[in-house]
Amino acid sequence: MDENIKDDLVELRVSGMTCNNCAASLNRYLERKGLEGVYVNFQTEEVRYHQGQASIGLEEVKKGIHKLGFTVEEDAPGQQGPWWTLERKLFISAVFTVPLLLQHLLMMAGVEVPFLEDYWVQMGVALPVYLIGFFHFGRSALSSLKGGVPNMDVLIFVGSTAAFGYSLTGTILGEANYIFYETSATIITLVLVGNWLEKRAVQQTTTAIGELAKLQVETARKLMPSGTVVTLKRDEVRVGDILLVNEGDKVPLDGVILEGQAAIDESMLTGESLPVEKAAGDRVIGASLVASGNLKVEVSATGRDTVLEQMIELVKTAQQDKPDLQRLADRISAVFVPVVLGIALLTLLLGHFAFGLAFGKALMNAIAVLVISCPCAMGLATPTAVMVGVGRLARNGILVKGGATLELFDRVEAIVFDKTGTLTTGQFKIKEITYPTGESAKANALIYQMERHSSHPVAQSLVAEIGPRLNGVKAELHNVREQKGLGMWAESPEGKVYQLGSARLLEQAGLSPVPGNLFLLEGQVLLAVITLADDIRPGAKGLVDYLKAQGKEPVVLSGDQEAKVAEVAGELGISTYYGAQLPAQKLERVGALAAAKPTAMVGDGINDAPALAKATVGISLSNASQAAIHSAQVILLNGQLPYLERAFRISRQTVKTIRENLFWAFAYNVVAIPIAAMGYLNPMWGALFMAFSDVIVIGNSIRLKYKRIGGAK
Repeated sequence: MDENIKDDLVELRVSGMTCNNCAASLNRYLERKGLEGVYVNFQTEEVRYHQGQASIGLEEVKKGIHKLGFTVEEDAPGQQGPWWTLERKLFISAVFTVPLLLQHLLMMAGVEVPFLEDYWVQMGVALPVYLIGFFHFGRSALSSLKGGVPNMDVLIFVGSTAAFGYSLTGTILGEANYIFYETSATIITLVLVGNWLEKRAVQQTTTAIGELAKLQVETARKLMPSGTVVTLKRDEVRVGDILLVNEGDKVPLDGVILEGQAAIDESMLTGESLPVEKAAGDRVIGASLVASGNLKVEVSATGRDTVLEQMIELVKTAQQDKPDLQRLADRISAVFVPVVLGIALLTLLLGHFAFGLAFGKALMNAIAVLVISCPCAMGLATPTAVMVGVGRLARNGILVKGGATLELFDRVEAIVFDKTGTLTTGQFKIKEITYPTGESAKANALIYQMERHSSHPVAQSLVAEIGPRLNGVKAELHNVREQKGLGMWAESPEGKVYQLGSARLLEQAGLSPVPGNLFLLEGQVLLAVITLADDIRPGAKGLVDYLKAQGKEPVVLSGDQEAKVAEVAGELGISTYYGAQLPAQKLERVGALAAAKPTAMVGDGINDAPALAKATVGISLSNASQAAIHSAQVILLNGQLPYLERAFRISRQTVKTIRENLFWAFAYNVVAIPIAAMGYLNPMWGALFMAFSDVIVIGNSIRLKYKRIGGAK
């Protein structure tokens, strides 16, 4: 069985869902039972929920799902899928429908087929098709009515049953004008054709999930404390285990390199085409390929906490968070079927009693209204486009949390950038360092020891550059800690207090301002002044130019000195910037901008987490850190700033595709239903058009998958 229960989460694979309304009825049923976090996806046939405090058990849930007309798939080892598939239903229906349709067309041409002109023979040929339609569409129609969200199958069931029942009456009475067996059979067969095409097309929108799932590594080679190496299944590996990864292998799980150097291909995960050189201390992502070299890796994440699993999860649940564009369609879809049934009934009654049409003709007009209507097109318009768009973004190493984020992202008018590590490389170099007291060895040892306790890019760069200058001198410090917005604080065993940070330290100590970026103080004595150089990140200028060309305002917001921020902003052509901002001030600035207009915040996902959450859309450039994935709505896994342009371009095309799909879905129904009601459309043609209306919407979404978009994959 494709079912897992972990940490209160239940996962089931449920077949029989044909549209969004099916998923909605199942979702509503599970929520009524008190289950929490319910997620139903008819495209991937997935149902997930948290048990929470609900009293209903798993077996009772399965029985309830079955009563709604759906099937919980029991995938036991070696067990084959169901025999009575959609393809077999379609084949048998087509075999029996073709003679009826052929006889109807020949009769219209004046050619007689005596054998098929017998009404009872026609009934016998049409009966297998009707029974297939009765159970296939009837079960779905009944489940949707039980769920309170009637779907398209209600219309098909009513239409085909009306045609067959009217024909059966004519057969009993011997009335030729009552015989419409070919209409009933053709409606069922053509809709089955549409369902089959829709099923195949929907699979094209979810290929990103399959591609990501195929990347998962099934086994890992674990180094035991004794020095022996054992092979384990991926699920048996735990955080802290040491794994050996050789050249040509995939890294089984996320981790940190303990020993070795390697060129690692992360293209399938981050979109970065060139292998990345990594060594001890660097993080590696599970499923990335070791192109050359050998590694010893300590596992840092397993199961659902790995980057790959979270990528798969984000792509799977992308349609759960609906854009505003879809909410109107959902409200219309909820009342669509009852309205169409009402229009069909009026068409029958007014046609026969008000306009004097024969009852058979009025009935055919009413059936045409039923079968040409298509609420599914409105239900499919957004999720199919979102699945393709999110999948394409994932292929480029860009994770987006849901359809609503895509729409918000497209509407963004201002983009706030953190400076250090975002617009600049964050790989600082010491441009100059002076020692006012002349105690260079002592100052270097203090700087090295204090900055080792910080994860800030500046600190990491200082540790790398100061290390070779120590010459064996060490500093013993206690209680080393970081002061947000100020820098590092430490205390010596003798009780002396040391601080390393921005110019605010000089102000607090009552010292005169001194040119520089960082200052080391012993109490109120200045020991060192450090001037740093930080290069502009490659592609930053091109991105800023693109944003300005699109009418989006770039803003720099940084805790660095005002002069340094102004210098970077000037180089990039950004006119609005704010320097020397404390975390609380950053939060206030982003909040004010977001209140005025849709604003995106670009940061590293850790230090800027509050500001990312405050922005309309939070964008993280962090290289796949857990904090990034949890705090932002858009994550660039490779940390490459130019990929933000790709994210904007793909999001814009996705939203455009959603609008096109919704326009087609609305326009089709607005035009088709009146035409059918006025008698200008044969029910068989109506069934044909309806069958292809969903495919057109899905096809337009699939087109997004292959469309050329600004260098994106």
